[in-house]
Amino acid sequence: MSQLIHFTKMHGLGNDYIYVNNSQYPIANPERAAIEWSRPHTGIGADGLVLIDESLAADFRMRIFNADGSEAMMCGNASRCIGKFVYENRLTDKTEISLETLSGIKNLSLETVDGVVKNVTVDMGTPLLQNKEQVNTADGMLHEQHFDINGVSAIGTFVCMGNPHLVLFVEDVETLPIEQIGKELERHPLFPQRINVEFAEIRSSDTIRMRVWERGSCITQACGTGACATAVAAILSEQTNRKVNICMDGGTLQIEWNATDGKIYMSGPAVTVFEGDIILNF
Repeated sequence: MSQLIHFTKMHGLGNDYIYVNNSQYPIANPERAAIEWSRPHTGIGADGLVLIDESLAADFRMRIFNADGSEAMMCGNASRCIGKFVYENRLTDKTEISLETLSGIKNLSLETVDGVVKNVTVDMGTPLLQNKEQVNTADGMLHEQHFDINGVSAIGTFVCMGNPHLVLFVEDVETLPIEQIGKELERHPLFPQRINVEFAEIRSSDTIRMRVWERGSCITQACGTGACATAVAAILSEQTNRKVNICMDGGTLQIEWNATDGKIYMSGPAVTVFEGDIILNF
């Protein structure tokens, strides 16, 4: 039976998703919808599908499905977009919002002007440097390990921001063949759940240029959790300050690893691209 679904296309620094209010438009097979709707020529075109739903534990609940149909645990850019979505669609009048995700509850702080959300800061929680389920080493850690992939040498550090990341520090991120390297590392035996790969070039003590290969979505314009992981890895290796700008293909995020509470705070914009209706016929 066919069903008309209303959606909103949004992006955070070019990391674009299709957003659906799942309470109003329930989707029984979001994995298939994510695959079909994410296609750039025959669908809406996006990095994936995000469902916004009611929550018993928080103000709202978020589920994320990548362009290949796999479900993601967390996305910083999507979290900011949800803050803008629920506020501007009058689903809440709060500017401090709790959001349930597969990696725990995240807290959003909205900066608004005349009813429009201009900036969102997300409490991303405490980074994890050890996870035996995500890293196939004796202790579940991987810190400043040398990688040589397709003739490119880099130093890599594992950071979990609710989802797994491998941050590689390189000399010139602009000319790096990140598709070849990212594709190989995503399914490397070291990472049984696959891995997101960040390619980071230190520009100064408060600026990092970063590009990203996201598991399930390939190259994307930006990655919020990846920006957080990159900041953590750089701070651990004493290459930057605790507050740093992460400059990605889609724009810049401000990341702070707070020395007092140990949490990561991510600040940046969220943009509504367009709204529309699409027929769900499966």
